[in-house]
Amino acid sequence: MNQILSEQEWQSALDAFRVKEKEHTRIRDVLNAERRRLPMTQISKTYNFTGPNDKVSLLDLFEGRKQLIVYHFMFAESPCTGCSMMVDNMGHIAHIHARNTSLVLVSLAPYSKLAAYQERMGWDTPWYSSEGSDFNRDFGATREDGEMFGVSVFIRDNDTIYRSYHTTQRGAEYLGSNFSYLDLTPMGRQELWEDSPEWVSQTPPYQWWCKHDEYGGD
Repeated sequence: MNQILSEQEWQSALDAFRVKEKEHTRIRDVLNAERRRLPMTQISKTYNFTGPNDKVSLLDLFEGRKQLIVYHFMFAESPCTGCSMMVDNMGHIAHIHARNTSLVLVSLAPYSKLAAYQERMGWDTPWYSSEGSDFNRDFGATREDGEMFGVSVFIRDNDTIYRSYHTTQRGAEYLGSNFSYLDLTPMGRQELWEDSPEWVSQTPPYQWWCKHDEYGGD
């Protein structure tokens, strides 16, 4: 057991620790601002995926939105337990869509296996198979020692696609809320308090939030 204190002493210890927590939050905000300004690289190679509507392109995965977040789900032979827990913790996708961003899962396994497992787990996040393409290997999700989990972020200018960010291992494990995923993107949460590039349109915080079944036009 940890040390047991009186309520007043406990509150004093908590207040002292809270100062360190606030400092950590401010440091994270600065890091997120720097991430939003990272250079990008153009994707010139063509990639095809298999989904519920048969073959689609990388551009199709955006579903008309400006940004795309890809979670590289390990499923070469069987579904990864850790990746499954990550998807269990993803927030409702309507909130991601509301910020002009799409979120999808991509795996090496044939789409029939993905669809069956998706139904079993009750997930709504779109899932695509990259079987037969170089997508996984080109984006760090397949290495010499096997398949790897991670997150890749893309942004488009009309039909031109750029990759802006990638993380894996402990860089991905803290993800879960809609905010944590949006923080990985060049446009961020698109709220006025954020230090973002000038080209990013922003709105007041909180005001864009809706109950997930009340967003219009999605």
